[in-house]
Amino acid sequence: MAKIIDRFLLVLFSLAAIAALIFCLMASFGFVPFDDAKSYLTNIYNDNYTAVTFIAVCIVLLIIAFRLLFIAIRPSSNSNVPSIDQRTEFGDIKISVDTIENLALKAATRSRGVRDLKARVKVSNAGLDIELRTVVDGETSIPTLIEEIQAAVKNHLEDITGIPTASVSVYVANVAQSANTFKSRVE
Repeated sequence: MAKIIDRFLLVLFSLAAIAALIFCLMASFGFVPFDDAKSYLTNIYNDNYTAVTFIAVCIVLLIIAFRLLFIAIRPSSNSNVPSIDQRTEFGDIKISVDTIENLALKAATRSRGVRDLKARVKVSNAGLDIELRTVVDGETSIPTLIEEIQAAVKNHLEDITGIPTASVSVYVANVAQSANTFKSRVE
């Protein structure tokens, strides 16, 4: 939404600048009579309606100009994409945090008894801190299942990315309800 508003402001500002430049060029070539220009400038100083209109237009254009200047000098949004940077003898490697999250989810889903996984990655000086949220089936020992998930995620991430994994935290949010909880009774 902000990009659409910024584009609209850019178009509006460009049209105002074009109109002002055309007026200045027409005045410098003599197409705008001097008396008309002098009359307008006199109205800005003496007529309150003309002065208020002129001031309002100038303030709006000034605000748009500052907004466009801010957009032009702020850092690119591509540089804000969270990633983990590594340097090799051949060059730089950047692995996005989303890639790490997907690799963690892929490793955790290989464990039986896991449902509805979500991952969050934090980067610390010690390495990656992985937080997983899951629902388990309730048929497998939860401590055993969690240890299996932690080992699988840690080993998979270190093998694939080469980045040390400091911790893998697993939060068991719930136990999944199986579809066959109510067995029909035969009489």
